[in-house]
Amino acid sequence: MSTVYDCDSPDGRSAGLSRAASSLRGGGLVVLPTDTVYGIGADAFDPEAVRALLSAKGRGPDMPVPVLVGSWNTVDGLVMSVPRQARALIEAFWPGGLSLVLPQAPSLSWDLGETRGTVNLRMPLHPVALDLLREVGPMAVSSANTTGNPPAATVEQAREQLGEAVPVYLDGGPSGEPVASTIVDLTGDQPRVLREGAVGRDELAAELGVELPVE
Repeated sequence: MSTVYDCDSPDGRSAGLSRAASSLRGGGLVVLPTDTVYGIGADAFDPEAVRALLSAKGRGPDMPVPVLVGSWNTVDGLVMSVPRQARALIEAFWPGGLSLVLPQAPSLSWDLGETRGTVNLRMPLHPVALDLLREVGPMAVSSANTTGNPPAATVEQAREQLGEAVPVYLDGGPSGEPVASTIVDLTGDQPRVLREGAVGRDELAAELGVELPVE
């Protein structure tokens, strides 16, 4: 049976984070608040848990799962290299609503779906998410909704859609306006905005010193 933990209460937050960490280490799933929308997460290095995440959402490996990290430094161990443009964007917008697609480190033994050798990384600006990430390490996290339904802005909305497929729900209150992160692809010669969201195209262009074409 799934359990909801009130993370606005110190006792609830402590108990919830402990139970969430235990669930993740055992191959289970967790719903957690982020600064954009609620997410459903698994241990990024547990392929079976990632498959369970995709199954809970009702989608396949053709839509790979992004990875959330708890610090800037974590990125160095996950990608082939961190280019200058990535460093600039990380320093300007992390933690926050910006996801970066980079070539993954070839030594990593994970299966996030059909990533074609890349990884989508973000550091969220939410204390509960950051506490959990710093406890358990990188997590594969997708929006806490089933395919075809809107992302969850509250833990109740997430539980209505995902139900008993997730044993632990961390309630951090409403997420506010449910705006997804902006996704920037840095795997090619020029940065590409794959999805516009929380960070505006003009902000990105100003930080990078380049024009970002609309695709």
